[in-house]
Amino acid sequence: MIHRIKRQLKSKKFYTIITSLALAMVLSVGVDAKDYSDYSNEAVAFGLNLREDHKRPECEKPPGVKKISKYDTYYYNIDAYKNKDKVIYLTFDCGYENGNTKAILDALKDAGVKATFFVTTPYVKGNPKLVKRMKKEGHLVGNHTTTHPRLTERSVSEIQEELNTCAETVEELTGYTMDHFMRPPEGVYSVRVMKVAQDMGYKTMLWSLAIYDYEENDQPGADYVLAKFKKHYFPGMMPLLHVISSSDAEALPDIISYFKDKGYRFGELSEFDPPEEAGDSTSETTAARETSQAEPTADGPAEETATEIKSTEDTASENPSAETGTAEGKSSEEKTTEKKSEENKSTGKKTSDKKSGKRFWFWPFW
Repeated sequence: MIHRIKRQLKSKKFYTIITSLALAMVLSVGVDAKDYSDYSNEAVAFGLNLREDHKRPECEKPPGVKKISKYDTYYYNIDAYKNKDKVIYLTFDCGYENGNTKAILDALKDAGVKATFFVTTPYVKGNPKLVKRMKKEGHLVGNHTTTHPRLTERSVSEIQEELNTCAETVEELTGYTMDHFMRPPEGVYSVRVMKVAQDMGYKTMLWSLAIYDYEENDQPGADYVLAKFKKHYFPGMMPLLHVISSSDAEALPDIISYFKDKGYRFGELSEFDPPEEAGDSTSETTAARETSQAEPTADGPAEETATEIKSTEDTASENPSAETGTAEGKSSEEKTTEKKSEENKSTGKKTSDKKSGKRFWFWPFW
């Protein structure tokens, strides 16, 4: 009789364990395994048609997508531009440290200016005190992934792991929670990448201006950096700088002084909440957000018509190759390729989109 009871208890315990495991699997699938197969993963290398009349540039968007703000993705502050609010949002990509971040933080502190630093996991692990200082002094710390991959070449679960690992590392080593802003490595993105990041609570932040500043041993000089800002600024712009750039660190105090003299303020990315695209009404944007919950199409939640983008012979843009996210930096092959790209830019070679007539400058990362 006793043996029989023991067998029944063991049987019930085994049943309970199996049931619990099955329930956990169901819940896990329900939360983490959302089907993103209907969201296009066609890769786009972010590029810009820079302008010299202090108007916002047009950008390269995924096919069929008119409003990237629908996916909480931005390259400038739409409302600030629309309202002619004189504001600039400084952002820095942090792949690895080479001694410039302290000077950058000092310059920002002296000027009373806040910025956003997009960090990789190796950067955080190697420089937890710098990241802690960023947060202590009121800056935002955003996510630049763990291994700095092209996210379009990663599965949904791998994208989630890239972002989650970086965020967890920040919290573990600094005690601070990562701010929910993400910058895709190399600016390579897709509808699926934007949607996965959005569902994780992130805003995807691209940029309004980028400079050939990311090659540690081939710096353009502080005067060049400042001249780029003076030539291409506009209300609501979000420039991309790199903490490995000695030129950026040297130019930063002059950049801040120049724009303060022109009546500009330096804002925080938390101001990017209103998702209104230039030329669109608030009601249209709200409708787009509601539509995003509808049944997805091949290119995302709602059918959209691509914007026709005009270009002129004297417009150009730059798309920077960010750091590799490791202490070793880029390979010699990548450096050679980027140098050729800079040479091509100086000789006026452009990449064209025959379908829309757009012309963009692109760095050939691959």
